[in-house]
Amino acid sequence: MNPIVVFLLDGLADRAHESLGGLSGLEAAVTPNLDRLCTSGSCGVLYAIGPGRAPSSEVAHWSMLGYRPDEFPGRAVFEALGRGQEVSSEQVFAYAALRPAEQREGGWWLTGRPDPERDAEEAERLVEACDDITVDGLTFSLTHVWRGEAVLRISGGADERVTDSDSFFRAWYPVLRPQPLVPEAELTARACEGWTREVMRRLEGERFNVITLKWFGRPKEVPSFLERHGVTGTFAAESAFLRGLGRCVGLAPVENAHLNVGLVNERLDAGDTFVYLHDKRIDEAGHTKDPNAKREAVELLDASFEDLPTDRAVVCVTGDHATPAYPDVIHSGDPVPFVVAGPGVRADRVVEFGESTCAEGILGHLRGPDMMPVLLNAADRPLFLGSRPTPFDGADGYPALLDPL
Repeated sequence: MNPIVVFLLDGLADRAHESLGGLSGLEAAVTPNLDRLCTSGSCGVLYAIGPGRAPSSEVAHWSMLGYRPDEFPGRAVFEALGRGQEVSSEQVFAYAALRPAEQREGGWWLTGRPDPERDAEEAERLVEACDDITVDGLTFSLTHVWRGEAVLRISGGADERVTDSDSFFRAWYPVLRPQPLVPEAELTARACEGWTREVMRRLEGERFNVITLKWFGRPKEVPSFLERHGVTGTFAAESAFLRGLGRCVGLAPVENAHLNVGLVNERLDAGDTFVYLHDKRIDEAGHTKDPNAKREAVELLDASFEDLPTDRAVVCVTGDHATPAYPDVIHSGDPVPFVVAGPGVRADRVVEFGESTCAEGILGHLRGPDMMPVLLNAADRPLFLGSRPTPFDGADGYPALLDPL
């Protein structure tokens, strides 16, 4: 049995651009190392949630790592865990963001966000001024993390099934009224609205005068990665929420900004059976809405794939979603290239790494929950369906921990 290595290139996929001759930024890029990986491996395309679905990174990762929507605790829980905070299922978590807003006909509208350097001290002061507010028996506590953003804990019997008040990273959109998703969440939704109005009262006259909320959730008990898949190891990422996601499923979080094949080899030498590395530079390039910036980011990262450990591990390169350089959408539901190579992995006829080329590969069109079974199968670790060697719900890899009589 072989270990598994996943290189996750955030926002990898794109759409066709006239400025690139009808190609995506990925297809227009010169990628000799990724092309070589395709030549030696099996290819396909992946939809983290499904065709046309535009997932956030945390939703995409949760699905691709083999966890179900009903097990999802919410990104705010990941944000807390990724910053070393302890969490409890007795509390509801949300992610809070200090914003400037102006009153217009029909309500309050967002007009920007604090600058992470110029406004840092002021933003932290204003967030602290809104800590420890009680509304309708629920206590709202803020822990500032950076640039006016904070983890919010709601104690006192709150319900996490509440909609966001945050219009998500966009200026000139309204502050939304929190709404219950189920009748049982009515009190929490009303309290969140009351809390928002109290915050605005406290911040009246300040440059930043509202705190929005999003990503409500609550910690849940889920099988660890080892229990579900029979492998375990390291989860390396720059983003705190992703390290928190890794911590949530029992993978050791490592703060790592860029692709690092040396780190992979180090972890394989230490005995890890699963190593995950995340890189967000292609996603950041996509958000510039410049197709050439995305092409250049792909070419930059390709240099990191020159010497992969395909002689001793099953290596996968893919992405979590598309971040198109056009049009003005955050993410899109376009197909993401997927390639697997390593000992015993069959080479198909794909010789170029790209959306349209990988679609012709032997793996075909995959969905997020297919990723781990495909990788476990390639690593000679599939769970033989029909047998029950493990009691863990949803297991799809041969158990690493057996309990003999």
